[in-house]
Amino acid sequence: MVALKLRVVALGDSTTAGTPGFLSPLESPPDGLGNPESQYSYWITVAHPEWIVLNRGVNGQRTDEILDRFQRDVIQERPNFVIVLGGVNDVYQGASLDGVKANLLAMYQEAINRKIVPVAATVLPYNTASESEREVIHELNHWIIETAKVLEMPMCDTDRAVSDPSNPDRLRSSTDGLHPDALGYRAMGEALTHTIEDHLQHHNGDSQPHHNSAATSTKRK
Repeated sequence: MVALKLRVVALGDSTTAGTPGFLSPLESPPDGLGNPESQYSYWITVAHPEWIVLNRGVNGQRTDEILDRFQRDVIQERPNFVIVLGGVNDVYQGASLDGVKANLLAMYQEAINRKIVPVAATVLPYNTASESEREVIHELNHWIIETAKVLEMPMCDTDRAVSDPSNPDRLRSSTDGLHPDALGYRAMGEALTHTIEDHLQHHNGDSQPHHNSAATSTKRK
């Protein structure tokens, strides 16, 4: 039997792009620039070299901006999974929490409608967040976790993967206080890998990898 490659789109902002150590392929075409270990997508491919993981992160983007490119960066790529990680820039810029939720929900539902499995990822902390910003992140992450249960989609607590156990509102390790360092991105990648593996194990009939070559014209699963 020929092994089928799993295709994953990593969609989000700076914490998907790999800031500050890496510029994503969208930021520095065609292959990105910097330390590849400073992106969680790299660590997923370390665990699964047979998987194709596309880094579609852009530093500084809000969820409305990420949603605007969903068709191009997700639908047109025809992935099996899309990891959706966004919201921290909305919080930083004081955007409406209801708007953030609506944007994330639109991405989750569009993926489901297209037979793509969405992986909901929780928003990471940053060390300079005010008390009110931390409260909004807590509320948003609670909503992400509960929405994943309602929609029966996989969820990865990337917040927990990178936060300081002694102070969950701060990053465990960071070079700029705003983003994880390479060790943090590795922890994110490993956590996301386990989330996808668990989903495949428990929903094997619903999430079989499909061929994505141009010659394949059969209906996607």
